[in-house]
Amino acid sequence: MLLVLDAGNTNTVLGVFEEDTLIHEWRIKSDRHKTEDEYAMLMKSLLKHENIAFSDITDIAISSVVPPMMFALEKLCTKYFHLEPMIIDGASAHTFLKMAYPHPQEIGADRIVNAVGAIEEYGAPLIIIDFGTATTYCFINRDAAYEGGVIIPGMEISLEALYQKASKLPKIEIQEPDKVIGNSTVSAMESGVFYGYVAQVDGMVNRMKQETPIDPTVIATGGIAPLIASKAKTIDYADKQLTLKGLHKLYFYHA
Repeated sequence: MLLVLDAGNTNTVLGVFEEDTLIHEWRIKSDRHKTEDEYAMLMKSLLKHENIAFSDITDIAISSVVPPMMFALEKLCTKYFHLEPMIIDGASAHTFLKMAYPHPQEIGADRIVNAVGAIEEYGAPLIIIDFGTATTYCFINRDAAYEGGVIIPGMEISLEALYQKASKLPKIEIQEPDKVIGNSTVSAMESGVFYGYVAQVDGMVNRMKQETPIDPTVIATGGIAPLIASKAKTIDYADKQLTLKGLHKLYFYHA
């Protein structure tokens, strides 16, 4: 079995593949202060719930945009799984994908992994939208090369800033409101966040398409991708497992 981990700034997503099939996945809070022992006990609990032992894991692949977590994760692999993981980080990620981008070392590992997974699953050209701590848009050209993209503050960051900077506004959950025009503070905020991001997606994708003569397929990923995709007219597919699929492909391409 292959264990894959994608360590993001907010959440770490884990998955277990049996051959080419993703059989289990989990999402935990990223904590750069946790030790390898703390991560091991958490992972042992998750795996045990699915009747998987540490010894059942034969391979591990990790991508990360959080360098302070890497020491603990690498120690976890060698100490508890007795395996050397394949590491995909910002320093090496650009070597796994064709580049038409002048600064490949700047591209985060998550964006590369998403691109590899999307190209394998959907072909090229592509626009990949990842709803994470930041919302990222990545453009993959017809030659399956990374050409560029857009980075925007994510929904959670925007909500937190609104709550912290506007003293009378409450914390809210991200959900689809019944209508655009809110009749309370909470419903107005829910509408602003949800429909604001739907409009952002459609507007940004259309602007990106105007700059290229080709018609790319648009893929959305991240925890809220299905929610936004339900209303955004420009999203073709929502794929929450895209990053895990990309890690799986990268491991077996380059192991």
